[in-house]
Amino acid sequence: MLRVAGIDGCRSGWIAVLRDYAAPDAPPRHTLLQLPRFAELLADPDISVLAVDMPIGLPERAGLGGRGPERCVRPLLGERQSSVFSVPSRAAVFCEDYGEACAVALASSEPPRKVSRQAFHLFPKIREIDALMTPALEARVFEVHPELAFWRLNGERAMSLPKKVKSAASMPGLEERIALLCRHGYDEAFLRQRPPSGAGRDDLIDACVNAVIAERIAQGRATPFPRAPERDAKGLRMAIWA
Repeated sequence: MLRVAGIDGCRSGWIAVLRDYAAPDAPPRHTLLQLPRFAELLADPDISVLAVDMPIGLPERAGLGGRGPERCVRPLLGERQSSVFSVPSRAAVFCEDYGEACAVALASSEPPRKVSRQAFHLFPKIREIDALMTPALEARVFEVHPELAFWRLNGERAMSLPKKVKSAASMPGLEERIALLCRHGYDEAFLRQRPPSGAGRDDLIDACVNAVIAERIAQGRATPFPRAPERDAKGLRMAIWA
């Protein structure tokens, strides 16, 4: 039985959608989970692939446009490319003070660049995954990005509407994505359920699309961006999969 997980960070920790099959010819079943720690998902041996929307692999110095994965996928996403933020250096990510993070990022990037507040708020989760990851775990844990996932499922066309406007969920964009996910094995009621406390509706939708990409990875139907990923100082692959 194939069981995979699509995972997204949220205010309360992590939101995950498990996707599995009772039989080869049966439709997929979906289960929604909310967990405080990523390690709890990693500890489940029945999950063959975990696809998470969080950077894996951190550069020692950041170049123009971030890592190779960010530079690869932005041109594919058109108006949605602003959803892909540039990952700063490992030293900047490990700063717990915003001012210090900006100073370290400026000193470890070319051209010099600070970090955004939005990116800084993700640093604790990036550190959480980085502490767990090893090259051996790359057989199960893959970095994904929801907008690249929707691009893939939408016939390699970027979604026409944003799912967030001014940091708030935008229903027209969410409806566009719900319609697409319904064509990829989801029951509409599952997609429209109330998200758990501490998670947004966009977090739920992102976890759902990440689960579809996790299935594609498990089936050998996903590819990395870039095709020949670089590795960081820990030996971790730097690639976004779709």
